[in-house]
Amino acid sequence: MYKYDEFDAEFVNQRALQFGRQVESRLSGSLSEEQFRPLRLMNGLYLQLHAYMLRINVPYGCLNSVQMRKLAHIARVYDKDYGHLTTRQNMQFNWIKLADMPEILLELASVEMHGIQSSGNCIRNITADEYAGVAAEEIEDPRVYCELLRQWSSLHPEFSFLPRKFKISVTGSEKDRAAVKAHDIGLRLYRNENGEEGFEVFVGGGLGRTPFIGKSIRAFLPTRHVLSYCEAILRVYNQLGRRDNKYKARIKILVHEMGAEAFTELVEKEWAQISAGALEVPEAELERVRAFFVPPAYERLPEESPELEAQLGSDAAFATWARQQLAAHKQPGYAIVNISCSPVGKPPGDISSAQMDVVANLADTYNFGEMRVTHNQNLVFTDVRKSDLFALWQELVRVGLATSNHGLISDTICCPGLDYCALATARSIPVAEKLSQRFADQDKQKEIGEIYLNMSGCINACGHHHVGNIGIVGVDKKNSELYQLMLGGSAEEDASLGKILGPGFDEDGIVDAVENVIDTYLELRDESERFIDTYRRVGPDPFKERLYSAPA
Repeated sequence: MYKYDEFDAEFVNQRALQFGRQVESRLSGSLSEEQFRPLRLMNGLYLQLHAYMLRINVPYGCLNSVQMRKLAHIARVYDKDYGHLTTRQNMQFNWIKLADMPEILLELASVEMHGIQSSGNCIRNITADEYAGVAAEEIEDPRVYCELLRQWSSLHPEFSFLPRKFKISVTGSEKDRAAVKAHDIGLRLYRNENGEEGFEVFVGGGLGRTPFIGKSIRAFLPTRHVLSYCEAILRVYNQLGRRDNKYKARIKILVHEMGAEAFTELVEKEWAQISAGALEVPEAELERVRAFFVPPAYERLPEESPELEAQLGSDAAFATWARQQLAAHKQPGYAIVNISCSPVGKPPGDISSAQMDVVANLADTYNFGEMRVTHNQNLVFTDVRKSDLFALWQELVRVGLATSNHGLISDTICCPGLDYCALATARSIPVAEKLSQRFADQDKQKEIGEIYLNMSGCINACGHHHVGNIGIVGVDKKNSELYQLMLGGSAEEDASLGKILGPGFDEDGIVDAVENVIDTYLELRDESERFIDTYRRVGPDPFKERLYSAPA
């Protein structure tokens, strides 16, 4: 992981002290809420329905055990004993008191954390593949470039007041776990026909009220030019992006209205002026940053573990968990472990302070003291010896973090919705809980197979409903909460946007509707065909006919 240098530490600490003085001014009344709002947003503090919400940056999803224990402490002392993992690999606390904020930020600064640029019209937390550095099919660790982008974008004087918020994601694998095509800038690292490493650059992706899949504007960008090319993109956007209408201010609207070809011409023209300047990344700087992400001290182990094989054969529950939650590691004798924070009947992404403390302890024991936050609101241990998997699983069972649902229908993405958010038009958490209960049976989930169900409480799409294989969005219709169902979305390398199937449903009706869709899929699919593949083969009509012709 990246470690703060003297400048980083001093800057974050001074920012915490500065915000403390601003909070004092707000509490005394010398600052109005209108004056205070941009100041608090610069530090990740939102005013929600019932309390303040603090969003804490977790750069490219990486946490160490010391940081996780600090988050547990904040949850216990300053919140309601839990935190919420987000789709941008961050942590949120939903019940913060304004008077506590100065102390909270100082506590975070002591473990190299903050909320700077986690909100506002700026470049937000840079996200990456949660398997970065260990994925078997990876080209190179994308965190190296995420860190370069983080340092370049932090308080960038030209991009501190953009037309709208801006999100960047990087992947280094053919398998896209970072949803790069759903971002303002998405970077896909690969090797060209000459064996050179570079990025395919996607621009103009995004969800919300006007969703778009990002357009590829450069097929190959040498890695040394990643900063200058991103700067060129942002300069064009900063100059031409709309500021008269926040609903049309994102770069996706600019790209759509100009056309990708015209937008690319402007970027290339701008880039030609700066590509050979100070923003070109020298190899020495790349090596300096790579040094923060060197692999841990792996043991030389055989690929297979006789001990593990015996445990898999003797404990069916463990075998089910291992089959669903493990992923291939590039290092022999190690496994990637997906830790579910979406238990049956509970809000997806919530984690208690006690669970945070246990996860921190387990990371120290089994995972070199580190962990990752995922886009699906879960956690990952990236470096677990296969011989330790059974012991780790037993501890996860003890604290309720051993649900075997990675990539299955109960592993739902869900925003906080109307239970918390002032922008939401419908509740989302109760629907997610009911859906997980409806599909709780492990055999049923296994029969359904890989499927991604995403839900948002409004059109702002914090739950990424547009790119769920099944997407649900809550809407307000004549002061009643209704839920629209959409099918066919994907956030992966085959990215696509879901389409609304028909009229909406009430809270119980949407759960029945999802089950109807699943039953239709099971009848229509070819052997071993994923839901998304069946939908793309047969289209929406069979699902629509079955759903809307069914007896009321």
